[in-house]
Amino acid sequence: MLSCEGIGKNIEQAIENALFELKAPREDVDIKILSEGGLFKKAKVLVSISDDAKYKYVKKEEKNKVEIKETKFEDKVETKVETKVKIENTEPKKEVQEISESKQKTLDKADREELEEVKDSSNLDEEGMDPMEFLKGLFEVAGKNVEINITEDDKYITYSVEGDDLGDMIGHRGESYYAINRILTAVVGRQKKKVLLDIGGYRKKREEVLTALAKRTADRVAKSNRYSRLDPMNPAERRIIHSALADDERVVTLSKGEDPNRYVMIFPKGEND
Repeated sequence: MLSCEGIGKNIEQAIENALFELKAPREDVDIKILSEGGLFKKAKVLVSISDDAKYKYVKKEEKNKVEIKETKFEDKVETKVETKVKIENTEPKKEVQEISESKQKTLDKADREELEEVKDSSNLDEEGMDPMEFLKGLFEVAGKNVEINITEDDKYITYSVEGDDLGDMIGHRGESYYAINRILTAVVGRQKKKVLLDIGGYRKKREEVLTALAKRTADRVAKSNRYSRLDPMNPAERRIIHSALADDERVVTLSKGEDPNRYVMIFPKGEND
């Protein structure tokens, strides 16, 4: 399930109900307000997994499907083996049962190993081009002499591109950078860890700027008790805002509008109670 409607006495409660159904944190979703509610009307929201977080939830659903198929497959094997033993063996039932159980163990083990191989090979097929090869080729075609460094943690593999004259690869407000990032995500397919791109330190600098903006705005909203609307941002930048204020008990963040003009609003907590 990649989207869910939530209903509650206020917007915050509706969001929490939808997040519970999706089993997703706030930073992995986009939120659309369908109804702000009122005196005799409940609030209603549509909470959807963001495009750049879908891979985690699609992978989880496919894993569940594979487990279901595996269970069904083993049930069929069991029925087939037992039937074959009963036809070919006319010995007493106890001996038939012992032979059946022995064959069953052998076949179950083989079937499980085969299914594991299928799952492993399907995962390999889902992986696309090597990120390093793609980036080297891209910057070579662009005529850029760059150095690409790789850093890795428990969740992410970051490819940091350093070199001279990279402004056009970043673009105005990161337009080129985000375009390259989307292409990279598409061509490399599913990897064991999420692939992140940084060009000329733009990603890190932009994250620091947006985090500072989020906290300044939250301070102003909490002090004035009035909501604030930020400029339109792409999904990656909106996620930075949501993550920066996820633990701030004074405010609530919501995404509104339609891409490419979708924006974040920061409300004082309790405004919609």
